[in-house]
Amino acid sequence: MGELAASAIDGDVLVSLGLGSCIGLALIDRRLGVAGLAHVVLPASGGHAVPGSFKFADVAVPELIEQVVAAGGRRPLLDAVLVGGASMFSVSSASLEVGQRNEAAVRDQLSAARIPIIATETGGERGRTIRVHVGSRRVTVREAGGVDKVLVAGGMEVVA
Repeated sequence: MGELAASAIDGDVLVSLGLGSCIGLALIDRRLGVAGLAHVVLPASGGHAVPGSFKFADVAVPELIEQVVAAGGRRPLLDAVLVGGASMFSVSSASLEVGQRNEAAVRDQLSAARIPIIATETGGERGRTIRVHVGSRRVTVREAGGVDKVLVAGGMEVVA
């Protein structure tokens, strides 16, 4: 949780396990296949993020963009995929739903950076795992107890 990685090595697989209310944000260069993945835990740092910690959307999204570009990705060609944001706990007010707030915060950061979201698998009440296949640009998701589902196929064709 709160980690991120980027790669330009064809065949690498970036994985975030156990995404409950957290958001797994994948960024992929649609032509080169350079990719990155962040495991976003909370929507905002309030300016109190510990250096090297990327658990907040307002810190993780800009850092992930920077790392994907540093790995060879081109910012104008980045696409985003969001997974997670589940409602893991019963609460009495929608304003307390961390998963929804995490998704909204990540979406706001991506909008400000002008990065389109091409696929999502968010909400619900079950945890998920996201896998990003560097080079092939394939993204899969697996709901807890389920099977892998393709969100983005190898030529960036949106499947779901």
